[in-house]
Amino acid sequence: MTNPELSVVLPCLNEQDTLGVCLQKIQQALHAHGIAGEIIVADNGSTDDSAALARAAGARVISVTSRGYGNALMGGIHAAQGRYIIMGDADDSYDFAQIPLFLEKLRAGAPLVQGCRLPRGGGTVMPGAMPFLHRWLGNPLFSYLTRQWFGAAISDIYCGLRGFTRELYDRLDLRCTGMEFATEMIIKAALHKIPIAEVPITLHPDGRKTHAPHLKTWRDGWRTLRFFLLYSPRWLFLLPGEGLLALGLMGYILVLPGFHFRGINLDAHTLLFASLCMLCGYQAILFALFTRLFAISEGLQPPDARLDRFFQIINLERGLLLGLALILAGLALWAGALAQWIHVHLGNLDYAVTMRWAIPGFTCTALGFQTVLASFFASILAMKRK
Repeated sequence: MTNPELSVVLPCLNEQDTLGVCLQKIQQALHAHGIAGEIIVADNGSTDDSAALARAAGARVISVTSRGYGNALMGGIHAAQGRYIIMGDADDSYDFAQIPLFLEKLRAGAPLVQGCRLPRGGGTVMPGAMPFLHRWLGNPLFSYLTRQWFGAAISDIYCGLRGFTRELYDRLDLRCTGMEFATEMIIKAALHKIPIAEVPITLHPDGRKTHAPHLKTWRDGWRTLRFFLLYSPRWLFLLPGEGLLALGLMGYILVLPGFHFRGINLDAHTLLFASLCMLCGYQAILFALFTRLFAISEGLQPPDARLDRFFQIINLERGLLLGLALILAGLALWAGALAQWIHVHLGNLDYAVTMRWAIPGFTCTALGFQTVLASFFASILAMKRK
């Protein structure tokens, strides 16, 4: 079909058990509602009769040699000619008779329409359609994290039945070649403040008999969590860094004047742990800054006005001055410790007193050195953004 309104894309890897019935349901939905549409089967190296079945049913088969769920979908979407695109799995778990509901919202102006299988969003999971851990732990947990971390107003992050506009797909510039592809689409849309509509759907049991589902519970759960963390420097680096830095500062406030309470004494050893917290926390905060800069420069995340304001205040020169000031403060504290040693004619020192000079001196010097290096590195990353 030339100039179709809708393209339905199915990734396919040895789906001969269920592909035929999926194609039949899609064709019936298109015909019953008078939708000008095409069906694309993105074959990802099937060794069964999936490709032949698809051609016989009138679908357009696109051969995608690079393995991976994301690769298959990207190949199929790239070949799609429709203004609107709906993607779904070919395992007969999704009811493609609901395609008109997605198209209705797309026509109404929603750039992304996500299906929802979970009761929270009005969906229905038929008995045996979803493993226990997926239904009650994995899906609810990752959907909650998506709402909290990225602000995506969705109830079912993993649902593979969704529709979107060609313009949105081109804008998002998706990169993931594996199962994270669908997750990346939702997260990137949320980061770009794209409104996401939801359609409650019914999930049926997987109809395949010749092989098990491609998803693996613990492996794919970890891959999702890893992807969430990599896309959220705030939760991966910034918040833990701020917590460690605050803990270190609290330790300094308590220890430097001396802390004694009901037989509890916090002394130089506590100061060492406080310094460790400060150094690790500061390093984590710098990593949050570097990661955000890199993600924006590579198009993984949208521009951030707060980051632009930060660089207007803290530029390379000011960062260098701050780093040098910290180094000089550290050297001054070292000088204080050296003066105490000279005072006892290079003899034995009162370590409880001297370490209160030496440890902060080492800490300030290390923080200053980190600041100098970070200022240059952040400036290099920022250059690419311009």
